Amino acid sequence: MSYPRDIKNKVVLVIGGAGGIGAATSQLLAAAGARLIVTHMPGAQFAAVARGVVAGLPGEGHTAFEADVSHTPSLINLRDRISEQHGRLDILVNAAGFTRPIPHADLDALSDDLIDQIFSVNWRGQFAAIRTFAPLLTASGDGLVVSISSIAASTGVGSSIAYCAAKAGIDIMTKCLGRVLAPHVRVLAVAPGVVDTTFVPGRDAHFNDKVSNTTPLKRIAEPDDIAAGILACATHLGFSTGTTIVVDGGRAL
Repeated sequence: MSYPRDIKNKVVLVIGGAGGIGAATSQLLAAAGARLIVTHMPGAQFAAVARGVVAGLPGEGHTAFEADVSHTPSLINLRDRISEQHGRLDILVNAAGFTRPIPHADLDALSDDLIDQIFSVNWRGQFAAIRTFAPLLTASGDGLVVSISSIAASTGVGSSIAYCAAKAGIDIMTKCLGRVLAPHVRVLAVAPGVVDTTFVPGRDAHFNDKVSNTTPLKRIAEPDDIAAGILACATHLGFSTGTTIVVDGGRAL
């Protein structure tokens, strides 16, 4: 097999494609010739952002659909729409996520409701998306899943203990599904460190500068850095499955 692998005209679903990493990923994959389906949460404001992302993508045939990963019927409806409009799916990128900063020592602040919310989006939702789209990805014959993990999964340093645990679950899920969905679907994860987005509320330029100074490559990640890792999973890592690719500038060292 020759590399890089060609993804021209591949149908790609980026769940959470209106967010920072999701939008950057959509841009890079579209530039490589893929046809993008970008999802957004319910609501006019989210829809407008997603339409803006799609409008800025190179190439043709891109669409924006509503979907809520924490609600499986929403994913099933999305699958039906993709089947009707495209008839196939080749790549699934799980980029939806949610967190809220909770000091690890403040056990009481990590309520049951917040734990359930973090896991429903960051773990259960990603698994539900893979479960929902596995038949289409398998039918592709060369399917790929890339989920967004985090170095918090292994360092135990993150926005909350629940978030760290959910991301550790993504890494284990990737191993399990890499085995059971082979050989027709490869399953990978990409683990960023700190990324320059608004994903974690309250992180500002001072926080970013502090992290940059203690990261070996002396900066935090841009969304394009993570998107490039996801693109590499599709184009250069064709003999990899069931593993997590760390893209953190050496932050976890």
